[in-house]
Amino acid sequence: MSACSEIARRVQAGEVERDHFVRGALDRAREADSGDVPLHAFLSLETEEGEAAEGSLAGVPVAVKDNICTRELPTSCGSRILEGYVSPFEATVVRKLRAAGGWVLGKTNMDEFAMGSSTENSGYRPTRNPRDRARVPGGSSGGSAAAVAAGIVPCALGSDTGGSVRQPAAFCGVVGIKPTYGRVSRYGLVAFASSLDQVGSLGATVEDATRLLQAVSGHDPRDATSADRAVPDWAASFGVGVDGLTIGVPAEYFTEELDPAVAEVCREAFDRLREAGARVREVSLPHTRYAVPTYYILAPAEASSNLARYDGVRYGVRAPGAESIDAVYEESRTRGFGAEVVRRIMLGTFALSAGYYDAYYGRAQRVRALIARDFRRVWADGVDVLFTPTSPTPAFRLGERTTDPVAMYLSDIYTVTANLAGIPGISIPIGAVEGLPVGGQFLAPMWDEARMIQAAHALESLTGAVAGGVGDARREGTDA
Repeated sequence: MSACSEIARRVQAGEVERDHFVRGALDRAREADSGDVPLHAFLSLETEEGEAAEGSLAGVPVAVKDNICTRELPTSCGSRILEGYVSPFEATVVRKLRAAGGWVLGKTNMDEFAMGSSTENSGYRPTRNPRDRARVPGGSSGGSAAAVAAGIVPCALGSDTGGSVRQPAAFCGVVGIKPTYGRVSRYGLVAFASSLDQVGSLGATVEDATRLLQAVSGHDPRDATSADRAVPDWAASFGVGVDGLTIGVPAEYFTEELDPAVAEVCREAFDRLREAGARVREVSLPHTRYAVPTYYILAPAEASSNLARYDGVRYGVRAPGAESIDAVYEESRTRGFGAEVVRRIMLGTFALSAGYYDAYYGRAQRVRALIARDFRRVWADGVDVLFTPTSPTPAFRLGERTTDPVAMYLSDIYTVTANLAGIPGISIPIGAVEGLPVGGQFLAPMWDEARMIQAAHALESLTGAVAGGVGDARREGTDA
């Protein structure tokens, strides 16, 4: 039984008070920030009580990324420009979370406006990796991943625009799920790149991450991109195994960019899948090599448009002493935005400017269509799911890539394709390199999270010992 299920069972049975596990989580969160090297997983730490004593998440403490709107806690998006901002409404996923009995423990740290791969771009402070506090937790949902990996909470909400749930899950040795675009409402998720953003879940185990995602999924008429499709019972995928599944291994994900030690861990996972009855075969996704440059044209272009609303007038920080409207805009944005956000706004504005739109943005959209077509051809060729590394390396050291944006961007080389194509993906721990977790990623056709979860749950069972048993340690940590 997952930690979320066990907590809900005990709360519903009356074995413990409704806030028993929440109080324990608060104690662990405060303890993680004590000492000489604080974790800094949270930006705010107060609870918002669940609405229901019954439900799949009854009494479960859940960490929520700070770009998901809550009514009582600030939503700063990790940025100084929204410092202290409290939303007048809450995100649909938060409403559903509380309706299922879950408690919002606090808001987690993140790269500013979700722009980053290490949580070092936070406007406040970097989060550290619980497995090695000299290393990054990944990003941009690094605070959520760290909160789960440290055993503070059994599950957390994040957002995934180019891998921001799956990559930190890999770095921290937890599970991260990005659903199909449109499966989960984006209402109340502060926009970065609207055609790519999705709310996702992180958990100590596949079951924990899945049960949280199940609770927040479904159609929402307040989100024009939300799909009016029934949500299957993904718990039915647990324990089914991989016997008879055809698992594709894309050749383009096993190139010179991949750390040889990570590649070896992946090969060991292939062997286990074969032994369990899966058919594992190589496939090709030829346009994968264009994914990173395509993403870093489209995402900044959409960010340039979305972030124009932060002008120091309607909400957020306003520069004092400005004597004209132009000065208000310039000084507020200069004071409020960090260097990476400024870089991406400038890149996006350039890509959308007259004379360059077709050469950059228009061409990137055409390549995006080719990347999606590659996936459709693989599914049509009889492949059920794909298996890839989540990241080319384990977690890198704090400060190691902050002066090299290209090296930082390449840490998402294996995750951005799922966002560009709109398909679901899941990262699970599959082993370790020199004590650092390695994540493996399953990708599936649109709307087929069930098959992806089936494969991930099976591989989790097969590789649990290789992953160092961290899931058991975290599960015990929830029982305060």
